[in-house]
Amino acid sequence: MLDILRHRTYRHLFAAQVIALLGTGLATVALGLLAFDLAGQNAGVVLGTALAIKMVAYVGVAPVAAALAQSLPRRAVLVCLDLVRAAVALALPFVSQVWQIYVLIFVLQAASAAFTPTFQAAIPDVLPDEHDYTKALSLSRLAYDMESLLSPMLAAALLTVVGYHDLFAGTVLGFMASALLVVSVVLPAQPTAERRGIYDRTTRGLRIYLATPRLRGLLALSAAVAAAGSMVFVNTVVLVQAQWGLPQNALALALAAFGAGSMVAALGLPRLLDRWPDRAVMLWAVVLLSCVLLLGSQVAGYAGLLPLWFVTGLAYSMAQTPSGRLLRRSSHPADRPALFAAQFALSHACWLVFYPLAGWAGSHWGTSATFVLLGVAAALACLVALRVWPREDPATLEHEHAELPPDHPHLRHGHRAGEARHAHPFWIDDQHRRWPRSGH
Repeated sequence: MLDILRHRTYRHLFAAQVIALLGTGLATVALGLLAFDLAGQNAGVVLGTALAIKMVAYVGVAPVAAALAQSLPRRAVLVCLDLVRAAVALALPFVSQVWQIYVLIFVLQAASAAFTPTFQAAIPDVLPDEHDYTKALSLSRLAYDMESLLSPMLAAALLTVVGYHDLFAGTVLGFMASALLVVSVVLPAQPTAERRGIYDRTTRGLRIYLATPRLRGLLALSAAVAAAGSMVFVNTVVLVQAQWGLPQNALALALAAFGAGSMVAALGLPRLLDRWPDRAVMLWAVVLLSCVLLLGSQVAGYAGLLPLWFVTGLAYSMAQTPSGRLLRRSSHPADRPALFAAQFALSHACWLVFYPLAGWAGSHWGTSATFVLLGVAAALACLVALRVWPREDPATLEHEHAELPPDHPHLRHGHRAGEARHAHPFWIDDQHRRWPRSGH
């Protein structure tokens, strides 16, 4: 899997991602300490509000940012967004009011909502071979999991010699290093898109997404992933510390078990996806997620939670990591940024639903009932995916253009060129506004 790091452009982009993630992890720790300084016992409310602001920014900003950035050079956009994020991190140590945290967090997360889909959409152009791209997706998953493990440890080590305000300096350096690494490479030219109005550009990714059966299935699977992930990220602390009275290092170990499972899956996915189609791998992973959540209602102690969270992390990564392959397969290169932005917004909308649901249900009904609730939600999402994502899902589809004249340029493409009925790799675009039904 590491052989793709021989590709200089991808190697620099991957390094930029890893360094920026570490910087963001340091900022997360520092932000919690800053919130406690400003709000004391209400720090949880401040952090909860900041998390909600983050999700709202992700859901609302990503499609608009993709539309505005469509005609701009991709490398310049990424560098400018890194610099905006560095400027926000530089300002955070100087805040003195809670409302200032909220404003800066919105700006930071809005920049991330623009940066992440643009970055993700560039990788298929850098690595056009699907096998290489699959390895890149697995490496990206590993980077996220390693960040969740290493950032808290790095922050803890730094806090023994510096104050928490200095952690923000590490975040600034991370974003600056990311910008320099992006500047150091030449990205493939973004395919020229037709000139469109701002409304058309903003909604285009969402319209393509919702008109594509495999992506409607992906949305259902994203909901299942959010249900399982919310149980882990929201209620692990409730189980470990409030319910069982264990120390903080037990909490860290439980979350590390989840991360370890995710990393094991990421390492094995390139080989697994060579043998099995994306649909089968992702659907079986969600079946496993729902089963694990339902079994979680019977877990009576910490010893049972660790293997449960390991398997949850395994299935979580298997269900989520291949999504980039589906987006790449479902769009014209010119539409990829808009489609990646749509996935970014819609998947985070799922988290925006399940984060508060997991917290509310855990506090009102208890963790056992919450396990069952979220397990049932994941199972229902899997059934929806089975319904809307056909088992037979070829990239090339035969379809008819009865509305086009015989000499239309589009009819020169694909098999049976020149005929109204022809076949070619199919995705939603201006010539194909609806997915063809079988036999049409």
